[in-house]
Amino acid sequence: MQVFDFEKPIIELEKKIEEIRSLTGTIDVSKEIKDFDSKLLELKENIYGNLTRWQKVQMARHPDRPFTLDYLTEMFTDFQELHGDRKFADDKAIIGGFAKLDGQSVMVVGQQKGRSTKENLLRNFGMSNPEGYRKAARLFKLAEKFGKPIITLVDTPGAYPGIEAEQRGQAEAIAANLMLMSDLKVPVIIVIIGEGASGGAIGIGVGNRVLMLENAWYSVISPESCSSILWRSWDYKEQAAEALKLTAPDLLELGIIDRIVPEPLGGAHQDYAKMFSNLKPILLDELKALKKISPEKLAAQRKEKFYNMGVWE
Repeated sequence: MQVFDFEKPIIELEKKIEEIRSLTGTIDVSKEIKDFDSKLLELKENIYGNLTRWQKVQMARHPDRPFTLDYLTEMFTDFQELHGDRKFADDKAIIGGFAKLDGQSVMVVGQQKGRSTKENLLRNFGMSNPEGYRKAARLFKLAEKFGKPIITLVDTPGAYPGIEAEQRGQAEAIAANLMLMSDLKVPVIIVIIGEGASGGAIGIGVGNRVLMLENAWYSVISPESCSSILWRSWDYKEQAAEALKLTAPDLLELGIIDRIVPEPLGGAHQDYAKMFSNLKPILLDELKALKKISPEKLAAQRKEKFYNMGVWE
C-alpha cells in the first residue's frame, strides 16, 4: 500500500506495536499493547484530522481508493451496464447503467480509473473523451424517459486534453451536458468520490444535491496546473492547493457542495465496507427528500443553485 510522508509516524508506531505483539508468547505485554493502541489511535486522529489541502489532494489520488465500479459492486445491486454513445464509440472512462439502491431503481453514471497499467490504459486514467460525455447524456435522457433518479460518481483528473478529443468536440460535449443536466425532470445527485477536476468533473456534475467525500477535492484546476501557470513550475503546488480552497469544508462554506460524507479514519481506502455504509444512508436520505419535489421544481431548483455560484455581495 502506498504510504505518504505524513503517514510515516503512523507506520513506525504500528511496527513497534507488532514487535511487542510478537513477545506475547513469552511475557505478558497486554498492558503495553493497550497503551500503544491508544497512542496509535490518538496519533491517527491528530494526523488525519489536521491534513493540509495538498495532503487531502494526495489522499483523493490514493491508488487503493474505491472507484466507481467498487461502489456499483458493493453498494448497489442489479447493475446493468449500458455501452456506447450511438455516434462514435464506447468510452471506457465513463461507465453507467441502471442499478438498484436498497430496492430503488436508479441510473448510475461515474468515471472509472484503473489500478494496473493495463486497466489505466483501458480507462484512459479516468479522463473521458467526448463520446464519454455523450454516452452519459444518452443515459441521462434514458433515466428521464423512465422517471428514474440519477446518481453520478465523480472521480477524474480532468477531461482528456488530446488533439483527437478536441477534434471530436470535447468542449461542446461538456457544454451540452451542462445544458441537458440543468433541465432534467428527475432528481439528480452528484457524489465527488475522489478527484473532481475542471470540466471533466462538471460534465457529469450538475445536480440538485452535490455531495463530497471528506478527503476528495473539487476545483476548476489541479494544484499542479495552477502552480505551472502562476509560477511556471510545479514546485508551488502546495501553495496553489491552499489558495484554491478545493477541500470539502472549503466548498461547503462557499455553497458549492451541499453535504460532506465522512470517510473511515485514514481515508476511504482503509475500509471499503465502512465507506459504503457511510454513503448509502446519505444517498437514501437525499433521494427520499428529492422525490417529494415536482419535476418542474427539480429543474428550477437545480438551475438556481448553479446560477447563484460565483455571485458575490
